[in-house]
Amino acid sequence: MNIPLMNDETRNRQIMERIPAGRWGQPSDLGGAAVFLASPASDYIDGHTIVVDGGWMGR
Repeated sequence: MNIPLMNDETRNRQIMERIPAGRWGQPSDLGGAAVFLASPASDYIDGHTIVVDGGWMGR
C-alpha cells in the first residue's frame, strides 16, 4: 500500500521527516498493541484508540 510513497524519493523524505521513530511501520509493529489488548492488562480499557504510528500523531 505504501510502496509508491516509499519509492518516491521526495515524498519518502517528507514523510520520514515527520515520523519520530525514523522508519516506516511494519505489520509486526501492531503485535505489541494486539497482545496488550488481548491480555488481562487491558480489562478496564474501553472506548480508546491505540495509535501505532511511530509517533506521527503525537508530533
